[in-house]
Amino acid sequence: MGRRRKSLIPGVSFSWRRATGLAAAKGRLSRKIGIPLTRSGRQRKMGKMMGCTLALLVLAASCAGLLILLWLL
Repeated sequence: MGRRRKSLIPGVSFSWRRATGLAAAKGRLSRKIGIPLTRSGRQRKMGKMMGCTLALLVLAASCAGLLILLWLL
């Protein structure tokens, strides 16, 4: 992790990205295209998708096993 710089006045911070509107523009673009522009956001989205996929995979495997079992009988 990077080293945090101390502010001149405690409790007061300044962000040039927020001041220029860059942060808001990135947020609007990200919502419009449906893909997060931050690395952690993309990882979180993929994790949610994998969680859903894992549940469907387990369900499909159990159904396939049941069908094979019924076919063998």
